[in-house]
Amino acid sequence: MTIMKDTIPNLKPATLITPLAGTGVKVFAPATVANVVCGFDVLGFAVNEPGDEVIMRVTNKPGITISKITGDDGRLPLDPSKNTVSISVRHYLESIGRTDLGLDIELHKKMPIGSGLGSSSASTVAGLFAAKTLLDDDSDPVKQLPFAMKGEEMACGHGHADNVAPALLGGFVLIRSYEPLDVVRLPHPAGLYCAIVFPNVDVPTREARQIIRNKILMKDAVTQWGNIAGLVSGLFMQDIDLIGRSMQDVLVEPVRSMLIPDFYQMRDIAMNMGAVSFGISGSGPSVFAFTRDEETAKLITKKLQQHLTGIKIGSNTYVSTINDKGPRVLG
Repeated sequence: MTIMKDTIPNLKPATLITPLAGTGVKVFAPATVANVVCGFDVLGFAVNEPGDEVIMRVTNKPGITISKITGDDGRLPLDPSKNTVSISVRHYLESIGRTDLGLDIELHKKMPIGSGLGSSSASTVAGLFAAKTLLDDDSDPVKQLPFAMKGEEMACGHGHADNVAPALLGGFVLIRSYEPLDVVRLPHPAGLYCAIVFPNVDVPTREARQIIRNKILMKDAVTQWGNIAGLVSGLFMQDIDLIGRSMQDVLVEPVRSMLIPDFYQMRDIAMNMGAVSFGISGSGPSVFAFTRDEETAKLITKKLQQHLTGIKIGSNTYVSTINDKGPRVLG
């Protein structure tokens, strides 16, 4: 399925309902693994856990407020002009001509901030999906992608879509083009499992982007192109071996791996235990491995967590299939 949008959509207000004050909805949006090793800024997929939750209620007073944020240790702003969730929702309301609507947001962080798992994306997508649900907006979800990218622009200085697109659409996603925005939802083997380990170290996304080389050798570019094409082909062909040998990065991983303690030691552990592939999730420090079954994924996360404990680094672990549903209403 290919989805293309040239401009931010403009829906007619008449097509949407006007919810009563006090009406509310609770939404979950999933974490995501961006880049998928070789696809910097163009590949990503959603997982079942972790994720973030947003509770949104209609108020009598026009405008957006944020009444509560939990799970962030006080790091995120309650000011709606500085929060990725409210910024994205505001752009959405402006586009559909509904700035008369009053919305109050509660954000409950159920995943680590700065983990490389699309924390800001999950929050943003949960907020957009909540607003869309309250307005009974049944338009194609991809029409909200430009608004979600506004949140990413605030979070890390660059409006990329490799986290927000899979969080919003679910599944495995390729961003073929940014100008115009052209998004392709890719198939994937049903039995593919993802083992994720988040070492409790700080790797801010902005800084992680700044250390990437601006100029690359042609031979490295050719290698990367081949790997991206191989990975996409493997997904379509349901060929896990091809997926595994295509997930090699000669451009970004060699630099970003320096920010992750014992990255190559962890890769060796995972691969020796039967992982199909191993790499950095997003900008890190989370790492992930694809496996052919859940048991192997659980064993790998346990072993990697033990390794990190041995060098006095705490960690969080998750095991998941690829989440094809994206955001969902909880109540």
